[in-house]
Amino acid sequence: MISATAAAKGFGALIDRVRSERAVYVVERGGTPAVRIVPIAANRCSVADLVHLLRGEPRQGEPYFAAVEAGIAALNRPGVPEDRWER
Repeated sequence: MISATAAAKGFGALIDRVRSERAVYVVERGGTPAVRIVPIAANRCSVADLVHLLRGEPRQGEPYFAAVEAGIAALNRPGVPEDRWER
């Protein structure tokens, strides 16, 4: 626990400690806990999280995959035809 006065006087250093050490501080005012200063959870994803997410998603049907393949084929067409005399 840290007093509100001490937290205010060293707020920058307090934030640095919370960020670097992942420390949690309870700030008290008048001897009573008032607020908690905690680090924001890191936005990290493990491979296990990805597998869990993918297994939980509904499977797509054949029309979806056909549309994806058609889109890929359309985007992968050469910009210049092999025979420039053809249109």
